[in-house]
Amino acid sequence: MTQFGMQRFNYLPPVIKNLLIINGLVFLATWAIPGLTEKLALYYPASPYFRPYQIVTHMFTHGSLSHIFFNMFALWMLGAVLENVWGPKRFLTYYLITGLGAAALHTGIHAWQVYDITGSLMPHVTENAIQGNFTQAQMQKLSAIFAPTVGASGAVYGILLAFGMLFPNTLLYIYFLVPIKAKYLVIIFTALELYLAFINNPADNIAHFAHLGGMLFGFVLIKIWQRDNRRFY
Repeated sequence: MTQFGMQRFNYLPPVIKNLLIINGLVFLATWAIPGLTEKLALYYPASPYFRPYQIVTHMFTHGSLSHIFFNMFALWMLGAVLENVWGPKRFLTYYLITGLGAAALHTGIHAWQVYDITGSLMPHVTENAIQGNFTQAQMQKLSAIFAPTVGASGAVYGILLAFGMLFPNTLLYIYFLVPIKAKYLVIIFTALELYLAFINNPADNIAHFAHLGGMLFGFVLIKIWQRDNRRFY
């Protein structure tokens, strides 16, 4: 029997509780303070609006009520299990690394796209300068790249991957009705995100590579931990 099986399950463990509170308070603050969302969101480093602190703050900022609700619901539903198993320190480490990894892959892909269009990783491109210097398709891509990015989705996708790896045969319910094993849900979400990422529709308004980045960094981190600790759940 694992240690997890011997302990009382905490439905609101400390890291999850604090993450929910922080995200909720930031969301209320962005409602109350005009322009705060744009200051906390993550911009491409060549943007005049980029600030280094955004690498962290964008993870706690959300653009709409539905955005924060679904992210926080998934964080609580899956993350509470992981925190009970891993403990607060390891869970918080995983959450932050997957969130930062999501931003890293998202920004890296954008850097490749910017270089492909402009010939430079850090071009002098502003919202006004985008207009008239490129083709219509290039302007759409650059506008999407230089748009702000917010949300905890990268870390949440990392949590989904971890849950699927640690509890592959646990049933999850889509819309509370359709049962599916966690491992299959991870496969479906990964395939869907890959498909949507490579379609690269500028009007999509979803950072698919950030989702994939959270899953990628989460996979690597779990494999490192499993190599150092043979304990399997």
